[in-house]
Amino acid sequence: MISEPSRYCTVELQALPSRIGQVRRIVSAHLRHWQLDALIDHATLGVTELLTNVHRHAQPDKMCTVEVELLLDRLTVSVRDNDPRIPDIAEPDDPDAEFATSGRGLAIIEAMSESWGVRPQGDAGKVVWFTLQAPPSPVAVVPHSLAVYGATTDGPLVGAGRPGGTSLVDSLAG
Repeated sequence: MISEPSRYCTVELQALPSRIGQVRRIVSAHLRHWQLDALIDHATLGVTELLTNVHRHAQPDKMCTVEVELLLDRLTVSVRDNDPRIPDIAEPDDPDAEFATSGRGLAIIEAMSESWGVRPQGDAGKVVWFTLQAPPSPVAVVPHSLAVYGATTDGPLVGAGRPGGTSLVDSLAG
């Protein structure tokens, strides 16, 4: 059960193939700790695609920051890099494009996420992000053995399980 309304994790790295696998493991571990196992596959796929884009395309360097944030029922994964160029989803005109081995990263993110986008940071680069819907938190269930006490406009509620069937109000007053 998620007991905190928000969770946050950040990792700074150079987007090299060996580091991408490490970040996948870090993201997986955080999601398991936050009891969001159902989001691990999509979150790690998305972060892999974003980091691969940084590795292949970012200039002048491959330094980036991965942020994973859970706010209530929404997980946001973002990658900030130093390249101000804005990526877009490639629309291949080539009939052989369906057999291409690259160029589909943002299309994959668009297909598997609830939403995604790019936030330009001026000359400082950009942030590419996506969101996933978090599964609902389990609802706390009160065991039957616990009585409910209180008062209504008609008078005190009788507490089941209290000696003599008295209410908590009667017990405290008596």
